Amino acid sequence: NMEGSRTMIEESTKQWIKDRLIDSEFLVEFTKKDGTKRKMRCTLAEGYVPPPSKDPLTQKKVRAINEEVQVVWDMDKEAWRSFRWDSVTGEPLRFPLGNGEDAQV
Repeated sequence: NMEGSRTMIEESTKQWIKDRLIDSEFLVEFTKKDGTKRKMRCTLAEGYVPPPSKDPLTQKKVRAINEEVQVVWDMDKEAWRSFRWDSVTGEPLRFPLGNGEDAQV
């Protein structure tokens, strides 16, 4: 029964997004634990993300990432956030750095 099954992001797409997060921003829509949907503008680009040396904890957190969870810099909240890949709805949209503001919904 394919009905209630959510579209999982394919491994290749996931890898592409991970590679692109360091030079672009993404608008990712995902479902939070409490069931609410959230759109997040995020990146891992240098110049946006705070220098890791300042916060060794953050670096550890990013390094200890598992495959299901992606840690990113939330460009609107200016803080580290993470989302589960299996909670992402639809296809994340890629923008050149600094150009995603216009995409806010």
